[in-house]
Amino acid sequence: MLEMTEALDLGRMALLKSVIIAGPILGIGLVVGIGISVLQTVTQIQDQTVAIVAKIVAMIGAAILFVPWLAIRLIEYTRELLGG
Repeated sequence: MLEMTEALDLGRMALLKSVIIAGPILGIGLVVGIGISVLQTVTQIQDQTVAIVAKIVAMIGAAILFVPWLAIRLIEYTRELLGG
């Protein structure tokens, strides 16, 4: 029964780390998407490529900005997983 508990804990920890790692990048994509939507509503420009390109650029920029922080979190998780 102990193995089942450990497996569930590892799965829970993996899901939590996934949310922590993806959260900032997805949050920036959400904020940029809302901002672009407001801008499109005000200017009555309804071109979908504007929103998509802006979100992609913002999320790539956020990923580049957060790489050191993300790497630290992934290294910590790997050390916990391997027991080191």
